[in-house]
Amino acid sequence: MIRLGMHSDNWRHLDKPFEVAVNAAVELGLDCIEFGVFDGQYFIQALGYSPHLPLSTDPAKLRRYLDSKGLQVSQIDAAYPLTSPDTGPYGVPYVRRAILFAEAIGCPCVDTTDGAAKPEGYTDEEILALMKHNLRLILETAEEHKVIVNVETHGPYTTNLETMRRIMGFFESEYLRVNFDTGNTYISGNDPLEFLKGVRKWVSHCHVKDVSAELAAAVRGESTGIATSLASIGAGVNARNIEACIRYLQDTGWNGVLSIECEGADEILHPSVNWLRGLLVKAAVA
Repeated sequence: MIRLGMHSDNWRHLDKPFEVAVNAAVELGLDCIEFGVFDGQYFIQALGYSPHLPLSTDPAKLRRYLDSKGLQVSQIDAAYPLTSPDTGPYGVPYVRRAILFAEAIGCPCVDTTDGAAKPEGYTDEEILALMKHNLRLILETAEEHKVIVNVETHGPYTTNLETMRRIMGFFESEYLRVNFDTGNTYISGNDPLEFLKGVRKWVSHCHVKDVSAELAAAVRGESTGIATSLASIGAGVNARNIEACIRYLQDTGWNGVLSIECEGADEILHPSVNWLRGLLVKAAVA
């Protein structure tokens, strides 16, 4: 069964706290929520202007709060770029702590990715070797605690289908999977459906983003990732691709969460949820 959820990051540009995202999910009748985490303390979040949570949050208290709202956490976003030379001392411990936090709140998976750009001074082979080593260390924790690590299609390596398949082949582990993103695969110049078909056997979670015509004209094929959709999902140039991807997921018996990534303003979010709900019903009876 395919379920609908959304990412609290939809409120980052609106400077809203996590609770606003939770209440919106409840109001819209969604099953799941996804959110980002960070180490230490961040005064912007403490003042109520960020929808992400510190890893020092009491997991039992958070779980009781979300249970009271009828929400499950579909994924924790811990997207420290695994291709960064700084990943060893900083990123690996951070993702490992996110895995422990996910286990504590009953969340099945943690999201990570490559960087927005290729690091200077390194060959592709050197970067992929670095990523493999970092994933090895992270998977040691993931397998011990039975939390899936999803590599998201977001950067120059993970939006290249051949390279992404190679990354998935680094290890034979049921805890290494893909977070497929409709918007990032499109903006990077790919056909989202064809990309999805190429990684389908690893996909355990999905981000759903549309793309405005203006943004596509400006950066498609030059950028590899966008944070959220500025157009309502279904109203952008990626709508047909999203529809085709969802139909394919249903036809292949996929069970998972479509996590909505669009700006959290009512005039963008509400039509997005309505369009996706209608699409799921349409695909189910087709």
